[in-house]
Amino acid sequence: MGGARVNSAGVRSVARIVARDDGRGGTALPVLESDGPLALRRTRGSGAEARVMLVGAMSGPLGGDHFTVRARAEEGARLSVGSAAATIALPGQTKGEARYDVRLDVADRAELHWLPEQLISAQGSDLYVTTRVELAATARLVLREEQVLGRTGEEPGRLTSRLTVRVTGQGVLDQELACGPGAPGGWDGPAVLGGHRAVGQLIVVRPEFAAEPVTARVLGDGASVVPLAGPAALVTAVAPDALRLRRLLDEALASLVQTETSAHAPNQASSAS
Repeated sequence: MGGARVNSAGVRSVARIVARDDGRGGTALPVLESDGPLALRRTRGSGAEARVMLVGAMSGPLGGDHFTVRARAEEGARLSVGSAAATIALPGQTKGEARYDVRLDVADRAELHWLPEQLISAQGSDLYVTTRVELAATARLVLREEQVLGRTGEEPGRLTSRLTVRVTGQGVLDQELACGPGAPGGWDGPAVLGGHRAVGQLIVVRPEFAAEPVTARVLGDGASVVPLAGPAALVTAVAPDALRLRRLLDEALASLVQTETSAHAPNQASSAS
């Protein structure tokens, strides 16, 4: 475990994960480096997949903190990363913005599921989150982001989130959402959150989507799916609370998996004939 740096500006912490095909039908974790508040634990996986849990070792991020998580799935590896609890952005003694950076790299024939719990923006906090994903041509990805504005009965802090996804160096998605005090006007209006306090998105990247793009459609009350300019689909959802948001995104993921399975299933009638 590394030592997180603490100074007058806050805590600096970097955690690293590397997943590698072990050559025996499984996935090894040659690098699993925790750092300060970013504690990583390997948990029981299934099949060829390795699973890692991010366990918060302390509160935060607080004002002035800068956390970074880096994960790489090397060729042929399968990695799933989750978190043990929600991340809560809190105001700290140090004034100023906190940062939380996620850097993901997925090689050919590798698959990464990035499925953390919700990020909660507590009143008085100021957090800027960036997630950048680089994928090879045959890489596969499921990435979920969920943000909750304020704890029960409180106003949110300021939360800015930017998500960038590239496949073979080509931009597939680059979007930013800012909410809370000081954010550009309209974030709570009908064109963005519409009064809701939970917002999330799901990115699914599959090589098959390049030839057979996902059909744009509405998924229940508050969610929609659109194809992206590449082998990817984006689900966006808003909801009154975290529980409803998770349900919407789970249903969306199930529908995308079902669509993919159906598209590649053999035609029963043709087979019979």
